[in-house]
Amino acid sequence: MPTATFDNVTLTTKANVYFDGKAVSHSFTTADGVSKSAGVVLGPNTELTFGTNAAEIMECVAGSCEYKLKDSDAWVKVGEGESFNIDANSSFDVKVADQFHYVCHYA
Repeated sequence: MPTATFDNVTLTTKANVYFDGKAVSHSFTTADGVSKSAGVVLGPNTELTFGTNAAEIMECVAGSCEYKLKDSDAWVKVGEGESFNIDANSSFDVKVADQFHYVCHYA
């Protein structure tokens, strides 16, 4: 089951807007000091490349996407309740047909 809510968080109210508004997220910190972000990538038929500084776990909370990790030729589809890992200092591509709602857990 995907993460639906987080209690007792400190939210950054200014949105992170990427790729001319095709990806929007909000950063927040949990009560125990862990940084995360929650956002959405909007279609139709959007393909984007994201870079990482820290390792990340991308959790799909609604919708779906296909992703391809750096140095891979394989596209993998994930849907609600599924997640994928990305290494630090790397990148990944996403394809979104409609909408991909996510929580990014930074490692």
